[in-house]
Amino acid sequence: MGKDKLSKFAAIKEYPHVFEHNEDETLALKGNWRKDFFKNDNPIVLELGCGKGEYSVGLAKHFPNKNFIGCDIKGNRIYIGSKDSLEQGMTNVAFLRTRIDYITDYFSEGEIDEIWLTFSDPQPKKPRKRLSSPLFIERYRQILKKGGIVHMKTDSNLLFEYTEEEIKEKYELIESTWDLYGDITADLDPLTREIFHIKTHYEQLFTSRGSVIKYCKFRIG
Repeated sequence: MGKDKLSKFAAIKEYPHVFEHNEDETLALKGNWRKDFFKNDNPIVLELGCGKGEYSVGLAKHFPNKNFIGCDIKGNRIYIGSKDSLEQGMTNVAFLRTRIDYITDYFSEGEIDEIWLTFSDPQPKKPRKRLSSPLFIERYRQILKKGGIVHMKTDSNLLFEYTEEEIKEKYELIESTWDLYGDITADLDPLTREIFHIKTHYEQLFTSRGSVIKYCKFRIG
């Protein structure tokens, strides 16, 4: 492991808003994120596979009355968003370093209000491991409040088509577009337009290569 990665891992261990998997402090937050960390009763929005945390930090800036938690296993990626939010003195964003497979270990039933899946791995050969597969949706069901929403933003036709089929068969579709930026219209309120234009590192790469961004929003019931 390079010195740069080691220094980032060392840094996030000292950050008060970054929590490592399987540590006692992290496990104790299950069911207590509002009371013990955020110190408020605001909704909690969870970004799964947050990468460098651009979406978690960007959304937290737009919604000061919501709490945001970015989750990823890659500590050197989380370092970017956690450092940015710490330097800006943001108090409504945190990061959790763990595999999404274990997400129910860290949140209690109904503790989460919304989930974002931003540019998840489409897993072309392993559909069971897609973050919109029944395996993962069942985990989300355990931690989402009743009526909680799942958002997906992706450049992958494969993943998006798969997700639409899953929604059609099992869930409640709220909104869906195969061309997010092409469908953004002037009659949307300015805040909504700003939110959709928050771009992750990977999204900037994809759009620079001509990829069309898809978006959907649904309830799992």
